[in-house]
Amino acid sequence: MSQQMQRGGPSSPSCSSTSDRFPLSHLNTAECGSETSAEPEKHEVRANNAPTDLSRMKSIIMFYVCYLLCLCLGLACVVCVCLWNSRWRGGFAWDGSTLQFNWHPVLMVTGLVVVYGIGAVLYRIPLTWGQNKLPWKLLHALLMLIALVLSIVGLCAVFDFHNAKSTPNLYSLHSWIGIAATALFAMQWVVGVAGFLLPCSPTSLRKLLKPVHVWLGGSILLLSIAACISGINEKLFFVLKGNASGTEPYGSLPPEALLGNSLGVLIVAFGLVVLKILSNHKWQRPDSRPEDLAYTPLLQEENE
Repeated sequence: MSQQMQRGGPSSPSCSSTSDRFPLSHLNTAECGSETSAEPEKHEVRANNAPTDLSRMKSIIMFYVCYLLCLCLGLACVVCVCLWNSRWRGGFAWDGSTLQFNWHPVLMVTGLVVVYGIGAVLYRIPLTWGQNKLPWKLLHALLMLIALVLSIVGLCAVFDFHNAKSTPNLYSLHSWIGIAATALFAMQWVVGVAGFLLPCSPTSLRKLLKPVHVWLGGSILLLSIAACISGINEKLFFVLKGNASGTEPYGSLPPEALLGNSLGVLIVAFGLVVLKILSNHKWQRPDSRPEDLAYTPLLQEENE
């Protein structure tokens, strides 16, 4: 009997000795034959993860609400500027006449504001998270190139019109802001392609360029909005003088002035929504880490 007690003695009090050394909440009852010990921990993990998952879902839903609003406002801007210049300004042509000038507001609003803003928020779309970033980089660069080409053609339209009519160029604050925005945009695109897409760009250069690229991108959007709304107001003052041509004065707010002012409000609203999306840290790519800036050749897949 004494030999059996000596053999069995160490095995039977193992659980009690454990309970003496550790709190009951951390008791390892698996050694004691219990199968229910792990359940409270599982429930606790689920309870802790549930608010996080719900918060993430709300954040994603709010993003898509803002993104849909951004797309709708952008479409409304393009429709309004096209309607204004086709119905009230006579349409479009490329012959040095006033009809050629009408391309200027259409192309600048479409390119320098709408396409630019949509391209700027491309990285925030949750569907792009966790995927290879290279295709989205190329799409971002392509959208920005389309916006740049549209804005340059828009500038050519107004310069040709002014030269054909012997009108001075770059004399108004609107023109100064617009030229500054377009010049900065062109520089931003060239430096962005060289710094973030070409294989020869080192990691240190990318780390240096990224915060400047982000800040300058938002600044260009603000300058573009300022140029567009000042240009709309300038155009309305020029054409709505209430002279013998039969137009009503701007001060009486005729339908054309109402549409022009509405276009300005839509442009501002579009810009505010874009800036809201860009400034919300919860909507940044989860894999935006410093190591994502590491060198990767242009044609090699990136696992960012």
